[in-house]
Amino acid sequence: ARQLHSPSATFHFASRTIRLQQDWRRLGVAAVVWDAAVVLCAYLEMEGIDLRDRSVIELGAGTGLLGIVVTLLAQGSCLTGTKEPAGVRALCSTCCAHVTITDRAAALEFLESNVQANLPPELRPRAVVKELTWGKDLDNFPPGAFDFVLGADIIYLEETFVELLQTLEHLCSERTVILLSCRIRYERDLKFLKMLRERFSVSKVHYDSSKDVHIYKAQRGSRKDDF
Repeated sequence: ARQLHSPSATFHFASRTIRLQQDWRRLGVAAVVWDAAVVLCAYLEMEGIDLRDRSVIELGAGTGLLGIVVTLLAQGSCLTGTKEPAGVRALCSTCCAHVTITDRAAALEFLESNVQANLPPELRPRAVVKELTWGKDLDNFPPGAFDFVLGADIIYLEETFVELLQTLEHLCSERTVILLSCRIRYERDLKFLKMLRERFSVSKVHYDSSKDVHIYKAQRGSRKDDF
């Protein structure tokens, strides 16, 4: 709890130190880093999932940690190290992921400031912060246009479950991989997973026992493609 109320939090991913501002008092749950985001970042890095030239969207981004790490990891899979000539770095940035980092309107200014502060200039155009209220702003996002849909600790309000599922169905094509990390706190969390399984093929791909966080992969139909 003390970490949640701290004004900042520091992490190390993709050979970089990431320093995020937090603001529990002003924005509540949207402005602090939750364990599920940290676990999903670590999973993406440890598994070496290829994010080059992929279209990625994060839902309920909060502080922006996951979207920032995805953008950095995509660069890292293209070129390691930061001492390449500027022209080479610029060329590299053209094959990095296109990352859309979303949240509700009230959190966007805070989210944008963290994203801008933690990405090098050549990567900032690859990460776009955009408003998305589940079930309401879908016309602003092309249907089925994303290779990955990511969410960390976004399954906790039962009244949002229908809109979240509607949003996932809109964003996903047959090739899209959904990765959701969460802590199963309540019976309603299991209810969401049951609802998800009615629409997608779902499997658990990772469990962090130290933080009690599960990562689930979902795809349309019966597809269970490797990354």
